[in-house]
Amino acid sequence: MEKITMKTPLVEMDGDEMTRILWQMIKEELLLPFIELKTEYYDLGLENRNATDDRVTVESAEATKKYGVAVKCATITPNAARMSEYDLKEMWKSPNGTIRAILDGTVFRAPIVVKGIEPCVRNWKKPITIARHAYGDVYKNTEMKIPGKGRVELVYTADNGETKKELVHQFDGPGVVQGQHNLCGSIESFARSCFNYALDIKQDLWFATKDTISKQYDHTFKDIFQEIFDAEYKEKFDKAGITYFYTLIDDAVARVMKSEGGYIWACKNYDGDVMSDMISSAFGSLAMMTSVLVSPQGYYEYEAAHGTVQRHYYKHLAGEETSTNSVATIFAWTGALRKRGELDGLPELVGFADKLEKACIQTIEGGQMTKDLALITSQKDPIVLDSLGFIRAIRKTLETL
Repeated sequence: MEKITMKTPLVEMDGDEMTRILWQMIKEELLLPFIELKTEYYDLGLENRNATDDRVTVESAEATKKYGVAVKCATITPNAARMSEYDLKEMWKSPNGTIRAILDGTVFRAPIVVKGIEPCVRNWKKPITIARHAYGDVYKNTEMKIPGKGRVELVYTADNGETKKELVHQFDGPGVVQGQHNLCGSIESFARSCFNYALDIKQDLWFATKDTISKQYDHTFKDIFQEIFDAEYKEKFDKAGITYFYTLIDDAVARVMKSEGGYIWACKNYDGDVMSDMISSAFGSLAMMTSVLVSPQGYYEYEAAHGTVQRHYYKHLAGEETSTNSVATIFAWTGALRKRGELDGLPELVGFADKLEKACIQTIEGGQMTKDLALITSQKDPIVLDSLGFIRAIRKTLETL
């Protein structure tokens, strides 16, 4: 097979731990034999983020603006334990949060459905797509440990010097405090992205927050969605035969569990993070979920929705065999390659992405899979493969398509 030649590079964001190992396996076995791969490479491994004072993360996001399409490996967001393990200069913020703040937009996540992997929720018959706001909230928060008695206030100072002030809490002893923010412009972009995506795929759209408790913050999200829907999208939704409705986040969870699926569920940033993991796990595995950030300016960043698989990485370092599911990471690559092919007018690159995804699904449906899927499949006597063996089995399937 003659290798496919790319016109424009992808932005390649390498990551951490076991997903970093899988990243290289995927390139060597599934991409480089078939594509003259062009990427602008950024090492977002925690060691390099620390060495560059996290400048590399910002540079990768700026490169995504330049080239339009990026593919990202899973990365560590450090906590106190990681500070010691990696001897970090500081507890760097989430690289995903940094990139999303720069690119803005919405993260759309949907389960990868294969025969033989049945959802844990018996009445789910169609995929549920999570639309996750990609800016602000806890991912851009400011935090402070309160050492003792004192007053914490929320203060806004306008450019003309006028101030507004609200008491957060009168502390009688030690505690913690956190400040979050969002931007009306970003919420507007989030709303339009969700409405447009719903029209594109002809599915109902749900949106949920907790406006009854958060009467300013969450209520602003609710109001902006409704205002934009009424002014710009209601007639379009009626014509398409689809609906939009708002409900409280706790009510939405109850409705989701009793539904058949087949809709888009729009969530604020943190809610979307949590609910996408719930959806993907309930549909089969955290490694069976697509994830793409779409910005209003037309930038696309594809990633796996799961973490760095730390436990498997330590086993790998100890020389032990691992059976790590690489499907979501493969689909991050295929999503980026497909979009690159679409933007550059390369149907052969689009076709390759389609074939590679088909090869993944056919390999699993043919009975060859990683341990996480073998434990939940309805297939009889599945063949459990190690990490590299599974990727090589996908390559064999790919070569027959």
